[in-house]
Amino acid sequence: MGARAIAQALDEPRIARLADRAERAGRDAREDAENQLSGALSQVMIEDLSSPLVAELADAEARVMIARRFHNDAVGDTRALRQRRPVRWLRLAGTAPQPRFFDIIEREFVQPVEHLRATVARGVAPEHGPDGAITGSGAQASAPPRRESARVLLLDGAGSVLLVRGTDPEDPGPAFWFTPGGGIEADEDVRAAARREVAEETGRALAEEELIGPVWDRTEEFTFNGSAMRSEEKIFVSLTGRFEPVPSGLTELETRALLGFRWCDAAAIRELCAEGEQVYPRELAGLIAEAEGVASGRVPLQPPRTIQ
Repeated sequence: MGARAIAQALDEPRIARLADRAERAGRDAREDAENQLSGALSQVMIEDLSSPLVAELADAEARVMIARRFHNDAVGDTRALRQRRPVRWLRLAGTAPQPRFFDIIEREFVQPVEHLRATVARGVAPEHGPDGAITGSGAQASAPPRRESARVLLLDGAGSVLLVRGTDPEDPGPAFWFTPGGGIEADEDVRAAARREVAEETGRALAEEELIGPVWDRTEEFTFNGSAMRSEEKIFVSLTGRFEPVPSGLTELETRALLGFRWCDAAAIRELCAEGEQVYPRELAGLIAEAEGVASGRVPLQPPRTIQ
């Protein structure tokens, strides 16, 4: 109803058609249909709507986000349960197909639902900058705090890299994978931070000459444990051979967030992504060969380049 009301208010028959298609879509076509409708709605300028429609849109977005997160949490739990040995050995999952994550486009505003509700409460329309971001008194005043980090690709020399499996203790959802590393402490050199983090998270003490780089730069904005942050990373490589990680010196928060380790080649990384578990860096599957070349000295070390 909300999409049709917006279509009528703005004289946008395309939104009405997309709403009809999403409502009639079968299970297999539902995700695509909903995403097309969400994409069209994301282009709507909020200031063109009346306050009742803004309120309706805010509530609809809230319901969709909650439903999607609930569904994806259940899918993640089910997939993790299916990987347990007793379930696989006894074939307790039966022949049911693997449940699928449901991804849907969300409005690319800062804190969308909260801002829309605040707009309705004030009885005014939000202001937008040229890129569609919210500005003015309802906008988030500043960017997330900057955090300088050092990370290391630990390589076994046979095409695999060590990954840490983690979750957000404040908002558990689908697990994600990342390379060892973390924030640089006050008065700490980036190389010293990289070696310290590897020792704490894996138990492997790297000699100075074993740490090559930085090879890449990377920036990621995310929320962890209820706090937003902007992580600016320097990424090193080290050819360690395969070993069994034994964490030591982890904080209580890190202990709750860290779920395990796994040596993964490019194919395994792509499989994890296909199963809905994000791997960071996002380009990692395509970087392993280059990383091994640099770590072994076959490929000259170049100035760091930016990756995702």
